[in-house]
Amino acid sequence: LIACAQSTNDIPPLRPAHAEIPPTFWEQHTTSVGLVGFALLALIGVAIWLAMRPKPSVIIPPEVQARGDLESLRKLPEDGRVLSKVSQALRRYFGAAFALPPGELTAAEFCRALAANDQVGAELSTTTSDFLRRCDERKFAPDAPPGLTGAADCALKLVAQAEHHREQLRRAAQARSDSIAKS
Repeated sequence: LIACAQSTNDIPPLRPAHAEIPPTFWEQHTTSVGLVGFALLALIGVAIWLAMRPKPSVIIPPEVQARGDLESLRKLPEDGRVLSKVSQALRRYFGAAFALPPGELTAAEFCRALAANDQVGAELSTTTSDFLRRCDERKFAPDAPPGLTGAADCALKLVAQAEHHREQLRRAAQARSDSIAKS
């Protein structure tokens, strides 16, 4: 029994030792993979930020906006909706061109603000106010009174008159500033 036990207790013959296990990819490149990953995340973040940031708005001069709006309304039949859009376009133009108070004003309030503005001038203010009143009469009257046809064309003429008036104001201001500079 001892002989049997002795053979099972013997240490088997050892094989030669394996070579040293080389380092893995991650052990060799942890720092460089981390830096490249961080750089990629930063690059993706910058790309997303550039794509999502608000684009600078293009500022359209009021006369260009008004002419574009009114030109698109010229071909349409004049009903309450078209007349409303014509008067809105004209109001937006005068509000922006002559720095009238912002906000949604009634026709009467807008006409008062137009008349009170020194830059607009009495003749232009009266003509524009009369046009807006006639637009309101046609919009809200059950039987549209005759007399206002070609509202978009008329509004375009008012914009042209206002632009001519604004040019005269610019020239007068330039002449004043030139005379002050010479003094």
